[in-house]
Amino acid sequence: MIKVSSGTLGVLGLVETHLDAPPTTAYLMVGGRCRRDCGFCAQARSSKASAAALSRVSWPSWDENEVLDAVEQAHADGRIQRCCLQVTVSPGSFARVRAIATRLGPRLPLSASLVANVDQVKELLELGVERVGLSLDAASEDVFRRVKGGDLDRSLAVIGEAARRHPVGITTHLMVGLGETEEEMARLMALLLDGGVMPALFAFTPIRGTAMEDGSPPPLDSYRRLQVARQLLLEGLCTSDDLSYSEQGRISSFGFPRSELEKVLADGKAFQTSGCPGCNRPYYNEPPRGPLYNYPRSLTGAEVRDAFAGLLS
Repeated sequence: MIKVSSGTLGVLGLVETHLDAPPTTAYLMVGGRCRRDCGFCAQARSSKASAAALSRVSWPSWDENEVLDAVEQAHADGRIQRCCLQVTVSPGSFARVRAIATRLGPRLPLSASLVANVDQVKELLELGVERVGLSLDAASEDVFRRVKGGDLDRSLAVIGEAARRHPVGITTHLMVGLGETEEEMARLMALLLDGGVMPALFAFTPIRGTAMEDGSPPPLDSYRRLQVARQLLLEGLCTSDDLSYSEQGRISSFGFPRSELEKVLADGKAFQTSGCPGCNRPYYNEPPRGPLYNYPRSLTGAEVRDAFAGLLS
């Protein structure tokens, strides 16, 4: 059996459901309850959340062979663009990822988000995994130790070495709202991009049963500013030093006149889901009624204007 996100089951045709924003990536979860204890995660070892939960999405168990067959067919039909494995630190999980990579890697774009050393990263990429995600989540040493119970510098060293050996193949997840400042997050994104690592932004989502269930999502205006900072850094339109920050670490200027910034952001891409190509993660951070932190589709003109106005609030 393998866990499959509820939206993925729908887009694969394994259940009948209405999807107003179908996932463009098939999301599968490999492994059981995690040995690690990240405070925000439903799969953490001390979490009392459902074992079928990750963020605010439910992940029912399904026959693995049936799912993998359906993934291959959905990609051949153009219903999905890639498959992504979310891997917990649990017995046998890496062996299962290796087996799935051997089967799917040669047939379609495949990503795997997991805890791995540099040699394991090399092995997965050689098996056909296109992108390996080594998640940081936290943007400062203090937050990292408090929320994840590890060492940020050590994790950065592994990611940096993996990216040096395998340019373009390494991604990471960063979670806004864990207690970092906007400046800390912007400078970390710049460091990662300079090193060839693609950062994807998430918004902290409090989940009942986790250690951080009483927390709050980040203010939407703060998240918008960091989405814009990421886009400008990604496109090489600024450096983290070109941004201006308040004494509290809030981004106060992007170094562009308002009219020019508005033109740069007119396509709305800054406010869409970030990460691997073909990944839209519908409603991973928020309910469909909104407010949407990451849009899983192209924005309307009105939505772009609202997002632009929100980041300047």
